[in-house]
Amino acid sequence: MNIIRTGAAVAVVAVAASVAAPAAAAPSLRYSCASSTRDIDDTSYNGPWPDNWKVTVRTCAARSGGTVYAYAEARWDGPGFYSVDDSTIFDGAKLRLQIKQSRRGADAVVVERDFADIEARLEDSSSGGDYDGHYRTPTISHRAGNGALADSVLFLDWHGDGRGYQRHDYTASPTV
Repeated sequence: MNIIRTGAAVAVVAVAASVAAPAAAAPSLRYSCASSTRDIDDTSYNGPWPDNWKVTVRTCAARSGGTVYAYAEARWDGPGFYSVDDSTIFDGAKLRLQIKQSRRGADAVVVERDFADIEARLEDSSSGGDYDGHYRTPTISHRAGNGALADSVLFLDWHGDGRGYQRHDYTASPTV
């Protein structure tokens, strides 16, 4: 019985030690960023009220050795005629973040990731129905050669317009 208890205690200590081990610190990075703004029409609405969303996306990239890190920040000013916290504005929304290898012609995508949790943030308003907000993607990383950059695209699928996702391109970061 003591042998089993001792073995179990050792196993518990080993598991606790592996969980409690500190993660390696992320390198201190110097990001290069670029931003642009798009005035985006709500294609599902044809009423008398202004319906455009002003969306600015700032795309950032940094390098540490052979690894490139990237994130994007979106800020928006939406119209005020929707009901409070209207979860039916979009059928879908996602912010696509890419790391690309810069080259002649089209830049090759090294890695990309879609962040669909931006939809809930876009549809969240203040108690007064104000649809201004912001969202920052988690950081993605990938090994890439010299001259890599980050790029971002906002995809919006307006509820009830029957057009599916519409693509809105934003300015890429400078190369790193």
